[in-house]
Amino acid sequence: MGTSSASKRGAFIVLEGCDHTGKSTQSHLLDEFLQKRGVAVKRMAFPERKSNIGQTINAYLTNKKQISDEAIHLLFTANRWEFQNEMKELLLSGTSLIVDRYLYSGVAYSTAKGLSYDWCLAPEKGLLRPDIVFYMKMSSIDGLLERGNFGDERYEKKEFQAKVSNVFEDIYAKERHYWHEIDAELAGDDIHKEIVKQTECLLKTLTDKTLQYTK
Repeated sequence: MGTSSASKRGAFIVLEGCDHTGKSTQSHLLDEFLQKRGVAVKRMAFPERKSNIGQTINAYLTNKKQISDEAIHLLFTANRWEFQNEMKELLLSGTSLIVDRYLYSGVAYSTAKGLSYDWCLAPEKGLLRPDIVFYMKMSSIDGLLERGNFGDERYEKKEFQAKVSNVFEDIYAKERHYWHEIDAELAGDDIHKEIVKQTECLLKTLTDKTLQYTK
């Protein structure tokens, strides 16, 4: 971590999108870039699989445990809630957060299973809202199939990812005032440059400690 600033809060940055669209790679690259610039930053990823709740989620994702769609959705949500105090403290101390997946994945994946969008969103209300979401979008789900290790986990199926993609499009249409669409088929360096550009602009706009919350 670099040096934090007590006069203003950190930025809350999220990367979202279907599986294997480059979210983890780009979140690591942004983390490294900001650290080199002396910006106080912490990278996180949801689900956070080390907590007790996270371990149950991991067993489900790796097909070692069967859980109903409703119950697993609420566990994913609880996993985000259990880290809210830590996240809030970091942001208010001036540390920026780079988060690989957040509540939008929870809503998109559960809605794609056939659950009600409004039901899925309800327990997420009150969570910290990101300042910006980088939406990693591919023009065709077929492109995901060519990426390494696709199919290893429960949700990595072509037909299901197509449904998830459609829900992400609906969310993007509703939240585009703070979502920034990224062409995930571009070269990694070009994606990184665009994310850095938008992040640097964001950091300049944070002038106080006011936090946003999901409504």
